[in-house]
Amino acid sequence: MLTVKFEEVVWIDGSLLGVFYTPGKCWQFRVISSTGEVFGEERIYYTALAALNAGRTWLGLPGI
Repeated sequence: MLTVKFEEVVWIDGSLLGVFYTPGKCWQFRVISSTGEVFGEERIYYTALAALNAGRTWLGLPGI
């Protein structure tokens, strides 16, 4: 069974940014648009903060 741990779920300018952890793929992010489309890259980040900053950058926002 796959275990997923969500660390952050943030509403930003009409999109939902989710930061999550899965064994084997570490931390990642996905963006869900207001129309329900899912975007993101399947890259590995070693901290939740790194994934959050990557997601914010992907949305054109400054990192934290």
